[in-house]
Amino acid sequence: MDVQPAAAAAAEPSPAAEGHCSSTPVWALLEQATQMKTEGNAFYRDKNIRSAIGRYHRALLVLRGLDSEVLSSVKGFGPERPPLTPEQEAALRNTQVDCYNNLAACLLQKESVDFARVREYSFQVLMRRPDDVKALYRAGVAALELGDAQTAKHYLTKACNEQPHGMNETMFGSFSTDVFSLYVSKSFSVSFSVFNCV
Repeated sequence: MDVQPAAAAAAEPSPAAEGHCSSTPVWALLEQATQMKTEGNAFYRDKNIRSAIGRYHRALLVLRGLDSEVLSSVKGFGPERPPLTPEQEAALRNTQVDCYNNLAACLLQKESVDFARVREYSFQVLMRRPDDVKALYRAGVAALELGDAQTAKHYLTKACNEQPHGMNETMFGSFSTDVFSLYVSKSFSVSFSVFNCV
C-alpha cells in the first residue's frame, strides 16, 4: 500500500486552509488579499517579477470570491455571503485596482511584453479610477505598441494633463523623446509636440 500520495495531499493546504472557505470572515479575506498585494510589492522592488505577478494574481482570486459583480452571476450555486458593507466594498475595489495596476507594471518589466494584457489591466484600473496617471500612461504605451496611434495619443495626452506637479522628471522625463523615437521607427506620422508633457 502506497501512502506517499496521501501524505503529500495532506501536506498541501486546502482552499479552506488558505482562507477561501465561505465561513472565513470578509475582513480576514480582505486582509489576506492586502497582504498578498504587499508581498507582491516587495517582490517587485526586489526585481522578482514572476513572484510579484503570482502574488497579485492570488490576491485577485481571493477578491474575486467576495466580488458582488462576479457572485451575482453564480447566485444559488453555493453558500451565499451577506452583502459587503460600503467600507468592505471600498477596500475590495482599492486592493483590486492596485493589483491590476501593479500587474501592468510587472508585465512592462518582462523581457517579452504582452501589450494586450498591459492594456487590459490598465483598462481595469481606468474603469474605477479614470484619472489614474500610471494606468493612463501604461494604456497609452500599450496602445502605441499595438499600433493604435489615436488611442495612444488620447491616453498619453491625458496622462500628461493629469500628472501631479513635479512628476515630469520622475515619470515623464525622457518619455517625450522615447515616444518620438518609437513613432519615427514605426513610421507613424504623429507630431512630437503632442507628447511633450513639460
